[in-house]
Amino acid sequence: MGFLEVKDLKVHFPIKGGIFGRTVDHVKAVDGVSFTLEKGKTYGLVGESGSGKSTTGRAIIGLNKITSGNVTFEGNDITANNRSRASFRKDIQMIFQDPYSSLNPKKRVIDLVAEPLRNFEKLSRKEERIRVQELLELVGLSPESILKYPHEFSGGQRQRIGIARAVALKPKLIIADEPVSALDVSVQAQVLNFMQEIQNELDLTYLFISHDLGVIKHMCDHIGIMYKGRFVEEGTANEIFESPQHIYTKRLVAAIPEIDPHKREELKKFRLEVNTEYEQAYNDYFDEEGLAYGLKPISDTHLVALPEKG
Repeated sequence: MGFLEVKDLKVHFPIKGGIFGRTVDHVKAVDGVSFTLEKGKTYGLVGESGSGKSTTGRAIIGLNKITSGNVTFEGNDITANNRSRASFRKDIQMIFQDPYSSLNPKKRVIDLVAEPLRNFEKLSRKEERIRVQELLELVGLSPESILKYPHEFSGGQRQRIGIARAVALKPKLIIADEPVSALDVSVQAQVLNFMQEIQNELDLTYLFISHDLGVIKHMCDHIGIMYKGRFVEEGTANEIFESPQHIYTKRLVAAIPEIDPHKREELKKFRLEVNTEYEQAYNDYFDEEGLAYGLKPISDTHLVALPEKG
């Protein structure tokens, strides 16, 4: 059994209508997603805006209500009830997308980072101050920063504060939802490299959510590609990037910028081929409603959403 197992997860949001506000339909934000995350590894959820990747992460941690399906953490079903989930709240933490809005601008750093400690641990003011200073040092910030406010830091530094807050309780799993998308490209690599360093140092497991396959390639061991609430492909990082099978995955891979000028002509040709295939063979990859078919294994670790004729 995996460290984190998600089985047939569905998150459907009701659509209200009529004068009585009755439910007339549902938005199927997540529609039957399953995957396994091994301890110490990084699993990437990737897809365009609206694909359901962030909803999946928020459902796992309990911020979105699960319609059906199961989430198992260290062998325990944490979707059984709120009490079950609460017992694992220390072990599963989240890093949010925007370091500008996820930190209360009216609070000092010591209060922001110490908030989870105050909720779960009984520390004296002195012990709390020492712990926060240690956490700031861990993420590469000066211990003297504890009395500053968020606006006194750069975007990259603010995200480091968010990371310090997330690891304050020594969690086992961190769900990182677009943690660098709001940062300048020059800062993104610094934060990603730091997240890998702290993962090794603290023995963390990551569920990494992003729309950017370049970022996912840098971070992840195993990847699930999402489109309209479903997986279109799942596999190891090498399988996804070296041998993408679904047309949607190919389009995402083709969109990754190429730094090497000698490979740009080759990438340009690949993009043309993929776009042509997308236009000509769309119906081979999606049903009449534009939804992906069920996943089928093409190897022990590589699964692709193709119809029976695929």
